[in-house]
Amino acid sequence: MIGVALLSGGLDSGVAAACFRERGDRLCAAVFCDYGQRAARPEERAAQALAARFDVELHVCRLPWLAAWMRLAGSRLSVGAGELPSATADQPGDRASAAAVWVPARNAVFVAIAAALGEAVGANCVVAGFNREEAATFPDNSQAFLDAATAMLALGTRTGVRVESPTIGWDKPTIVAEAERLGFGAQDFWSCYEGGERPCGRCESCVRSRFSR
Repeated sequence: MIGVALLSGGLDSGVAAACFRERGDRLCAAVFCDYGQRAARPEERAAQALAARFDVELHVCRLPWLAAWMRLAGSRLSVGAGELPSATADQPGDRASAAAVWVPARNAVFVAIAAALGEAVGANCVVAGFNREEAATFPDNSQAFLDAATAMLALGTRTGVRVESPTIGWDKPTIVAEAERLGFGAQDFWSCYEGGERPCGRCESCVRSRFSR
């Protein structure tokens, strides 16, 4: 298959793209979306480094309208929107914390953007880092979402671009183990909701994505 990778700069999308390539498929491009999230700058730097590692061009999409609608919805991922929910190893996240950081239709928008690029450049799939653990509270990470997105794109693209996610059945420890097996370290990703000099270590994304010490 020929894929366009959705790269957030984080663990899941980076491992998904690497696994896609390892199984013998080819990446021809990657997409990063800046939608006004707190961590946009470090995420973009990490996505650029991953794209270079995969030897593909990173297409950066600025989405100020989604940033505005995210603020309108009250998402805590917006800059200046108040404190993020704290997480622990025993309770990394629940439906309440997921609702606090939800961005309206985010993965639906991202998949459509990557599919449009894929159709333009001759790719037949979008590669995304969905996973079973986050699907429990984020339905746009689930197998059902992947199947529905593929069905939508069968009608929404002339070439029938589909959605692929090598990580779809995995939990976070499995994804971390795969990252380490593939030669990645924590420094290769930005898996933090905050946009500081270092990951905060307290948000849901940090807690779920911890590497072995």
